[in-house]
Amino acid sequence: MNRKSTTVIPLSEIGRARPAVAVPDVAVPATGRLLDRLGRPLTDLRISVTDRCNFRCSYCMPKDVFDKDYQYLPHSALLSFEEMTRLARLFAAHGVRKIRLTGGEPLLRKNIEALIGQLSEIRTPGGEPLALTLTTNGSLLRRKAAALAAAGLQRVTVSLDSLDDAVFRHMNDVDFPVADVLAGIEAALAAGLGPLKVNMVVKRGTNEQEILPMARYFRDHHGGKVVLRFIEYMDVGATNGWRMDEVLPSAEVIARIGAEFPLVPLEPSAPGETAQRWAYADGGGEIGVISSVTQAFCHDCSRARLSTEGKLYLCLFASAGHDLRPLLRGTATDEDIGSAIGHIWQGRADRYSELRALRGPESGEHDANDPAPRRVEMSYIGG
Repeated sequence: MNRKSTTVIPLSEIGRARPAVAVPDVAVPATGRLLDRLGRPLTDLRISVTDRCNFRCSYCMPKDVFDKDYQYLPHSALLSFEEMTRLARLFAAHGVRKIRLTGGEPLLRKNIEALIGQLSEIRTPGGEPLALTLTTNGSLLRRKAAALAAAGLQRVTVSLDSLDDAVFRHMNDVDFPVADVLAGIEAALAAGLGPLKVNMVVKRGTNEQEILPMARYFRDHHGGKVVLRFIEYMDVGATNGWRMDEVLPSAEVIARIGAEFPLVPLEPSAPGETAQRWAYADGGGEIGVISSVTQAFCHDCSRARLSTEGKLYLCLFASAGHDLRPLLRGTATDEDIGSAIGHIWQGRADRYSELRALRGPESGEHDANDPAPRRVEMSYIGG
């Protein structure tokens, strides 16, 4: 199968479907609580700091699409750290309490510690610091963990899809060893970046046999300082060849683990949390499952995503973003940009996963009536 098709959205075209963001005629003041059309507050912002990654995982950046000829964004198009920080401050005024740095692979962005330092100085309207987290594939974590913590990062989430070296090298498709990711996890915990989360994307027929080995390993290591989470293989973007029959429902994951280690359900740790939490009945820690395919959680989604060149996405499954960069690099004031952000969020009604569930996907093919069949790639706006 040749994935280089017209369904792939070139980075240069992303966001063209929307008109330029304008300052609304009626100002939207920053009150610390901004609600969308479904009554969902804005509390979390995910900032993609780069569109590049050093892995070629098939479910995110398959090598036959993201090859040596793939055109990434030029450096001049990327937001500077100062521009990201300015926007983060405006989002915080609207109610954002948590910022997650993503990519691509965020640790590829040069001097990312400087950005973390700037973000760590932002305060909420109540004077509280923001929660600062970062998602990484772990390849550079061992050498950077101490500096990240010193700059003000609080936690990391590491993507790891298998403990079997052959399976992991096959899935990352760059022959990267699992031992180096595990060393990065150790370094992050030693630096105080915990509790740490490990995310495993489960793809039926590829790595489902790794569910129990992963559960056993992280249950027995690190004294409960690592929370393992299992993510259903999702239909993000157009390049991963997603099919419903490759989705292993989270309910089956829980059943497999529970058969060996009895589990008890836990309450969400925060409103809008993506993962359903389960504790080992004997006190051996906890796991989580993220079920955006089989158990949509759109009803309380409170996350926005900012791409590396300044486009604001209101859903992981969006096809177009709201371009804030012209305002940033023009004459707009903070009040102007903050009002534009507020106006965009107030108009939000996205609930793609719930609508997908109502359609009852069988094969993963796009519905002919889907208003946004060309969704943006996960590697572009992070998970």
